[in-house]
Amino acid sequence: MEQYRTRPARYGPRRDRPGSSLPPQAKRGAGGAGGEAAVRRPASASAAPTAGRLPNPRLTGLGSGLFCGLVMFLLGVLCSVLFGASLTAYGVLFVPVCVLTAVWVRRGDLMIAPVVVPIAFAVGLLPMADGDGGTGGRLMGLVTALATQAGWLYGGTLVAGLIVIVRRIRLVHRRRTTAAGPRPPV
Repeated sequence: MEQYRTRPARYGPRRDRPGSSLPPQAKRGAGGAGGEAAVRRPASASAAPTAGRLPNPRLTGLGSGLFCGLVMFLLGVLCSVLFGASLTAYGVLFVPVCVLTAVWVRRGDLMIAPVVVPIAFAVGLLPMADGDGGTGGRLMGLVTALATQAGWLYGGTLVAGLIVIVRRIRLVHRRRTTAAGPRPPV
């Protein structure tokens, strides 16, 4: 008895070759033993100079939180050692970290950047918080530093939020134009 397919095809019909039942990876062959030569890139494409380009990582939500938190903690340690716990220097260094976090977060996790940035600001203040009375004094120093540096905190969060909103608008616009397809000339 013949068994018919009960579920629809997941990805639609193959378009590579009519009558081909092998996936594209199998057609290439391993080391040229599959019958067809392996697909190779031109030498000029693989040897493109990368010295002049900036890094363009794509961080997940967790990765962007870890990146921002770790960098701000290290900057807090650096500011406490080099600048005598200058909160102004820390605030100035906070804004570029906000920009990098908002630019490097991947498209699917865009809305996480304005959330992790203030948390990272507080994490970075831990080594800089003045406190002589143990844990309570340290906590009071952290709250005081957060209150006095609220301008930098809000400014960096606003910058990250604006970058995320612009990226999100561009993403939605790009999706709509691709979904609409090419329009006929008028």
